[in-house]
Amino acid sequence: MATPLQNTARLSNKDAFRSGMRAGIPVAVGYIPIAIAFGLLAKSFDMPNVITLAMSLFIFAGASQFIGIQLIMAGAMYWEIVLTTFILNLRHFLMSASLSQRLETTSNRFLAAVAFGVTDETFSVASIRNEATRGHFVLGLNSIAFLAWNVGTWIGVFLAFGLPMELQASMGIALYAMFIGLLVPSLTRKPVLVVVAVAAVAQSVLHWGVSPFFPLSSGLRIILATFIAAGAGAMLYREEESP
Repeated sequence: MATPLQNTARLSNKDAFRSGMRAGIPVAVGYIPIAIAFGLLAKSFDMPNVITLAMSLFIFAGASQFIGIQLIMAGAMYWEIVLTTFILNLRHFLMSASLSQRLETTSNRFLAAVAFGVTDETFSVASIRNEATRGHFVLGLNSIAFLAWNVGTWIGVFLAFGLPMELQASMGIALYAMFIGLLVPSLTRKPVLVVVAVAAVAQSVLHWGVSPFFPLSSGLRIILATFIAAGAGAMLYREEESP
């Protein structure tokens, strides 16, 4: 009987790409309201539309875009904006490095294209899918997320400003609902995710009691949370070696 990895290896690049896009539909659905909220925030600050749209097109980093908009409108220096967003996105080095070890491709250009589209959510999906060893699967996964984020930004900039304030404010909840939707179906198949999730939550709770005494940047907090959660999973569950 063929193993999941063998079945994955039989997929053509086109099929792997389509499979990645299908797997990314929940992420895309969750991204649209968050991107709409970003567009609304930029619009409320009278940010030029071309800059708002360019941020989603060329930066594609939700937290950095939200913070970047606020720093720009607060009159922060350019180097402060760059440094803040760099620290906030340090976790992408870890996620990209992890994915690069799983992908079968060695093309630097292809890896760069995949790395550009890596987000917290697409990384979560790629980490629990056997097909993620195929570069085109991850590319499809990232592509649909990228498309949804940009579509949501356009909606937020041009169409959603007239929505009731209650509806505008509720869009941020979609991010948490999306994380729950991605995590829960995998808990029974991969018990390690329970440990990692609990470790991440414990670290976040600990943060609220520690940060008043030891201030940390948002980026550093995320890095620490990643190390703690990953370390807990690595110590408690070791991947079995193939015969």
